[in-house]
Amino acid sequence: MRVLSIVHEPTSTGGGGLFEEVVEQRGDRLDRVSIAHDASGLDHPERYDAVMVFGGAMHPDQDGEHPWLADEADFIRETVEREVPLFGVCLGAQLIARAVGAQVGPAAIPEVGWHVVDVNEAGRADPVLGVLPDRIDAFQWHYYGFDVPAGAELLADSDAARQGYRLGERTWGVQFHPEVTRHMLDHWFVEGEAELPDPAVVRRETDKFLGAWNEHGRRLCGAFLDVAAG
Repeated sequence: MRVLSIVHEPTSTGGGGLFEEVVEQRGDRLDRVSIAHDASGLDHPERYDAVMVFGGAMHPDQDGEHPWLADEADFIRETVEREVPLFGVCLGAQLIARAVGAQVGPAAIPEVGWHVVDVNEAGRADPVLGVLPDRIDAFQWHYYGFDVPAGAELLADSDAARQGYRLGERTWGVQFHPEVTRHMLDHWFVEGEAELPDPAVVRRETDKFLGAWNEHGRRLCGAFLDVAAG
């Protein structure tokens, strides 16, 4: 398959991480576009077999600071309309919601670090999120959230925010970060240390949870790619 990865930060520290590794390990073709720096690499959505949109430090409504966000939302809307399999992570999930007309905005309670996420009954039956346990210790770093798009189904949530949805049969969004690797988090913890609620606790919890979290991420990405291939 031809799989597009849209990233918003330097790919060594803020790209598709584990998900990009899974694509390449499966033998699929990975196209990566750093849209904040050069959107010219985007092809028409139907030229891809699957599209993945990842996180970033910007917010989904900051068009004034990041004019390319509107173009990205247009691309995402066309991807949804053409039913190209689509998976959004954090900012990516927020941009999908924005693109299809759902509300996005500041979260009532930001989540940074490890937080419990519950997969609901619909999520357990879902072909993608259903590979996750009912309750997971998930890595989060977000100040914005999304409303579930019209016609979509909520698949997971936490005490603070909606955490996952499916729109139709081809589009998924998750608020948490299943793509993170140790290398990525080591960089984030240095660059964003002032945002960590308790840096020592977050690092200890990372040592405790990251191994299992990466296994969940591999299964999640694999399930999405299986649906795209099918």
